[in-house]
Amino acid sequence: MPSYLSPGVYVEEIQSGSRPIEGVGTSVAAFVGFTQRGPFNEPTLISNWGQFVSQFGDFVEGTYLASSVYGFFANGGGTCYVIRIGADADAVTAADASPVAENDAATGARGALVPGPAAALGPYLVRTLPGVTGDITVEVTDPEAEDPPQDVFTLLVSEGGEVVETYDAVSTKRSKDNVVAQVTRRSRLIAIEETGRGAAPARPPAQTLTLEPAAVGAVPEAGVAGPLSAEAYVGDPDRRTGLGALEAIDEVTMVAVPDLMSAYEHGALDLESVLSVQQSLISHCELMGDRIAILDPPPALSPQQIRGWRTDTAGFDSKFATLYYPWLKVFDPAAGRNTFVPPSGHVAGVWARNDATRGVHKAPANEVVRGAVALQTQLTKSEHDLLNPIGLNCIRAFPGRGIRIWGARTLAADPSWRYLNVRRLFNYLEESILNGTQWVVFEPNDDALWARIRRTVSAFLVNEWRRGALFGLTPDEAFYVKCDRETNPPETIDAGQVVCEIGVAPVKPAEFVVFRLSQLTGGMGAVDE
Repeated sequence: MPSYLSPGVYVEEIQSGSRPIEGVGTSVAAFVGFTQRGPFNEPTLISNWGQFVSQFGDFVEGTYLASSVYGFFANGGGTCYVIRIGADADAVTAADASPVAENDAATGARGALVPGPAAALGPYLVRTLPGVTGDITVEVTDPEAEDPPQDVFTLLVSEGGEVVETYDAVSTKRSKDNVVAQVTRRSRLIAIEETGRGAAPARPPAQTLTLEPAAVGAVPEAGVAGPLSAEAYVGDPDRRTGLGALEAIDEVTMVAVPDLMSAYEHGALDLESVLSVQQSLISHCELMGDRIAILDPPPALSPQQIRGWRTDTAGFDSKFATLYYPWLKVFDPAAGRNTFVPPSGHVAGVWARNDATRGVHKAPANEVVRGAVALQTQLTKSEHDLLNPIGLNCIRAFPGRGIRIWGARTLAADPSWRYLNVRRLFNYLEESILNGTQWVVFEPNDDALWARIRRTVSAFLVNEWRRGALFGLTPDEAFYVKCDRETNPPETIDAGQVVCEIGVAPVKPAEFVVFRLSQLTGGMGAVDE
């Protein structure tokens, strides 16, 4: 109590009787995989594509994390965390310490994919970029101009015997547009570095050099390439690596590991290891209780194959996981062509867009997938009939309506948690109420406190009901909040507990819309009531 020691007028600020609950965010994604550069095993907050490029580099052919993050932002995503895996957080690899690693295009995705061995080209070292495994040759020739300067030459890069990159009249001078700068900026096949640090190097002699392909399925650790294992993805919560690093980040609501499939495609992981990582991802989401795992299927599976994989191989049963099929065809700047990518990143963006425009209670389906130009598999209605009941959320192309997500189910066998929006709505309600009632701790445990809890929670749920998140014509039909002497008997109070019972009726999607038409007898008019 304040002390009043002299006559006067006093103004005081006091707490109001109720403290409103604010809804938490529902559209923060987390991506785990391989990037061109950046810190290992360090969750980094990214809010736009420019930040991602600045922190982790650009697209890298053969990997999917950059494409997934780009698809996330393109589809309406606003914030995500990115974790680069492939080495210990405190390990400094030989590749990281090399001058090549300082160049954006040459750093590579040192996870499942690493640069090829260096080869000498006069005063330069050249190597293939991560993911480039074809027959690559580099040729030094004289420029076409008459009497060119002694430091000028032409560099030709061939793939499979065909010249695909030409660097005409490039110089060895140390300038912003010399051969190293041009190759670093433009090449999708090779990286180049200068070996000397003194005067400008002499022009390399005319020659043709065949490069060894980039290593696949290896992780450089302490300068030594070793096999990639499932543990690189799963990580360790104590050391804050892999998925374990996400346990300390409370705001994440969806998690995807798109580069799990790049490791599978390149032979770094077998199918058993892929399933192990996916199960660990599901276990992580179940442990945290506030996020959903967005799983990717293996690539290029037919509807019959994906059905068998789902039922016989990947028999997941979880209300905290969902699976989308098939893969999407998008433009890949690293390859310079359209390529197929796992759908998880684009799906996460659609979830975020749906949350912003409609709300987390609305099923994130019947929504256009931006950036997708085609699907790896075109599904028919009968094929979709086989996949929807087993929890496969299909992505379909509709004439005149684009490519749309056409499913909104979890992988739960329990019908109560069949629909994705119901699970996400409960995550939202639980997290919001948890964060908004922290003031209750250590308050006097009596009728006054219980009444304040009822008012606070009821006011929050009324607002959600008005937004259409709860089913019912009135708030009494939509929810109830019970916190009184019945839920808090003396033994509960003596244990220092406050028990508040809340029941809500979530809205469920109109998954099957049925119009029943009948034929009327000719001449019949409207039926009077």
